[in-house]
Amino acid sequence: MSPPKRLLLVKLSSLGDVIHNLPVVTDIHRALPLANIEWATEAPYAALVGLHPAIHAVLPVHLRSLKSRWYDPAAWNRFFDDKQEIANRRFDLVIDSQGLTKSAVVANWADCEIAGYDRDSIREPFASRWYQHRYAIAKGMHAVERNRALAAAALGYKLQGTCDYGLPTTWPRPADLSAEPYVVCLHATSRVGKYWPADSWIELGKHLNGLGFRVVFPSGSGREFAQSQYLANQLAVATALPSKPFPETAAVLSHAQVVVGVDTGLAHLSVALMRPTIGLYISTEPALTGLYSGGKPVVNLGGGSREKSGTIAVAEVMQHIETFLGGVPG
Repeated sequence: MSPPKRLLLVKLSSLGDVIHNLPVVTDIHRALPLANIEWATEAPYAALVGLHPAIHAVLPVHLRSLKSRWYDPAAWNRFFDDKQEIANRRFDLVIDSQGLTKSAVVANWADCEIAGYDRDSIREPFASRWYQHRYAIAKGMHAVERNRALAAAALGYKLQGTCDYGLPTTWPRPADLSAEPYVVCLHATSRVGKYWPADSWIELGKHLNGLGFRVVFPSGSGREFAQSQYLANQLAVATALPSKPFPETAAVLSHAQVVVGVDTGLAHLSVALMRPTIGLYISTEPALTGLYSGGKPVVNLGGGSREKSGTIAVAEVMQHIETFLGGVPG
């Protein structure tokens, strides 16, 4: 049997999950350099997926917007357009590494065989009924390695080396940031229980200012930008950034001396860009979905037990920053 020439990857959301699937693209391109690799993902992440140089086409799916605007005929029309776009294309194999019913439905839009996790490996067992090829992949592996193992099993190649997210690591320096060294602090996240207290961010920022670093607070929404402005106003040298497209956000992260972030997708993007990154896990466990590096300095602090016993100490974070950088701006 000849190797598939046209492949569709299905990983719809969320941001962290999408980033965890990027090494699959790198692996496939190395093993099957002539393969045409396309990817179906939720529309907000299409620009990010397109940053990987081995992706031939990104197919946006507007499931989230349909869910929030189910009453809007325009939302339904766009949804059916998405379905038709995938149905009109020709693939040799679809790999659904999401393992959810919704991703299995999207995978089934393509008129070809589907590979995915078997019933005992998958997140939603019903989804495995949609697959023609099912693989047992250990649940105790990190999500990055589970994705990699599934693709390798489906396509018949052996994994080589550590994960490589495959994103460009050279970006023009953002025009709205001066030439001084800076640390990015990712304070915003999707759930209140994941927040690190504002007082802790301010205390951390003062330590960083004392070492000669500007502190940069990115934002993903108007509410988050207001919080970024509040935090920046408490510090001597800090910048609050409004929401930016993924390429501009990648540029901001790529020039940071270090990135500190709560359990949020942008912290995973920092890792993918090979920046020294510290993850703050206040109420979630990082073992299976935390920051995962291909060799660059990465630290996951905390875990679900911290939610009742207290938060992560600023001194603990500073200790790792100083280990990464020696306390000297570079």
